[in-house]
Amino acid sequence: MNITYDFNGQVALVTGAASGMGLDTARAFARAGAAVTLADVSAAALQQAVDEITAAGGQAMAVVCDVSDEAQVAAMVERTVDAFGRLDAAFNNAGIQVPASEIADQSAEDYDRISAINQRGVWACMKHELVQMRKQGSGAIVNCSSIGGLTGRPLIAAYHGTKHGVIGLTRSAALEYATRGIRVNAVCPGTINTPMVSTMLEKGMLAMDDLLRDLPMKRLGRGEEIADAVLWLCSSGSSFVTGQALAVDGGFTVY
Repeated sequence: MNITYDFNGQVALVTGAASGMGLDTARAFARAGAAVTLADVSAAALQQAVDEITAAGGQAMAVVCDVSDEAQVAAMVERTVDAFGRLDAAFNNAGIQVPASEIADQSAEDYDRISAINQRGVWACMKHELVQMRKQGSGAIVNCSSIGGLTGRPLIAAYHGTKHGVIGLTRSAALEYATRGIRVNAVCPGTINTPMVSTMLEKGMLAMDDLLRDLPMKRLGRGEEIADAVLWLCSSGSSFVTGQALAVDGGFTVY
């Protein structure tokens, strides 16, 4: 099924946009007519992504940004507004994983690193996006949580902790801005065929047989399927939806 959205005249911002779900979502926003800021720490991959989108007729800009640095986040939003005039939609997608470990053996450095990007980074992005959206009196934000924000799993507690935190941030922000024209939701991807998942499979942090056993649909998700969910949550089709954590997981969390 081809789903069509109309974001003509609107501006979208996507973090973690150089690859995976972020890139697929940036492409989808651009195809739907939005001007898109793609943000990532990988400058070369980021520019390649922007070149691809503009070559296809889209309007896009690259901003190198480490979301764990609030000053860089503020500059990212400022550059977006300077270039395109406003900010209508944001997908706060940037995230990392750290080596699998029992909690008793995990280093504070790994815990602090994953928290700085996956949770504090989402907070910083929301903070500065909301400053602009509050001025406009409109906007939609989607934060990337995970099925790890809805469940638990051994050996990756730090990751799951950050993703639970993202849902808490999302729900609280949704309540703060519900009467001001701004909606805030989270998407909770299941196991999606992305470079991060490929790396986890290669390192033995995940096993394909185990993944498929626990997936009712018996396949990994596609980045485009997350993009469709994000665009819906940012569109007028979800105008009465806020504060939700939408699982896009092939039925994993139904068990």
